[in-house]
Amino acid sequence: MYSLPPLTDGKILKRYKRFLADVQLNDGRMITAHCPNTGSMTACWKPGAPVQLSYSENPKRKLAWTLERIDMGHGWIGVNTGRVNHIVAAAIRSQRIPQLAGYKHIQKEPTFNIDGHPKSRFDILLTDGAASNAYVEVKNTTLLTDKAILFPDAVTERGRKHLELLQEAVKLGFRGVILYALNRPEGEYFEPAWDVDPEYGHTLERVVAGGVEVLVVRLKHLADRVTVAGTVSL
Repeated sequence: MYSLPPLTDGKILKRYKRFLADVQLNDGRMITAHCPNTGSMTACWKPGAPVQLSYSENPKRKLAWTLERIDMGHGWIGVNTGRVNHIVAAAIRSQRIPQLAGYKHIQKEPTFNIDGHPKSRFDILLTDGAASNAYVEVKNTTLLTDKAILFPDAVTERGRKHLELLQEAVKLGFRGVILYALNRPEGEYFEPAWDVDPEYGHTLERVVAGGVEVLVVRLKHLADRVTVAGTVSL
């Protein structure tokens, strides 16, 4: 499990300029919080929805508060994308993702250099296991439509490049894994968001045919921590 910092309750009033959110704390204070999410956050917030925030005493920060999660009526949705890689890494260490079990070492943000592509980083590199070393790219996934949770929630050229680089890693003899972390309680299965970014969907199909592995896991939010609750069907 991944432990969260102390959290403060409130309700969100407004999200704007992508990275800002106005929140009324439960004690009545009005604050502006950092919203660490580059996506559209479609179906992840509405005015008046309950939220939880963390607080930093770092004097160098412009905004002391950070938006962590939002409840749209069915449980917490994780909107701090910076925490998801740590949650997944903790789950790998504790053998909660069977497909990625058995590796002795986990390296975060490893560089990946290959001719014809700019210097890049993946989220995780797993080494010293029974299977080939594995590059893992993690995607926070929150867009809900009917029974499916979709990725992406906005057009993502960067996301397509990650898929293409995973394909290159497979060609070099590594495992290339795209892991979608479903960061909300609703939804029964995962699908690419064809209506949002059809090119991403086509790229995903192509690289999977070329050997890239797709894993989908469900994140479960508890009072003070987040864990991987299991895998989800495609």
